[in-house]
Amino acid sequence: MEENNEKAEIYSQRVRAGKRTYFFDVKSTRSNDFYVTITESKRKFKDETFSYEKHKIFLYKEDFVKFMEALQGTIDHVKSELLTEEALAALEAPVAEENEAPAYDGELKWE
Repeated sequence: MEENNEKAEIYSQRVRAGKRTYFFDVKSTRSNDFYVTITESKRKFKDETFSYEKHKIFLYKEDFVKFMEALQGTIDHVKSELLTEEALAALEAPVAEENEAPAYDGELKWE
């Protein structure tokens, strides 16, 4: 069973965003197919202790294109219709923190 657990996770990328961390993981199924999980993890403090609240989305390869198109359309709408020029410039500013994702270049890509 340990061998199967090692095989299950193929790739992982972490994005720190303030109090939240996002994980993008590629995992394999028992039949050697693959899917992506997107996990939001938020650190919560209560009574001098902390815990993590997690939310997860499973994205299967047959839905990648539809998901990317919907996400890109949503981001484009926010950028063109809802943000001021100042807010858009701040959003697209280079990320200064070392472990952060690179600045958004205006297009989502899957390699």
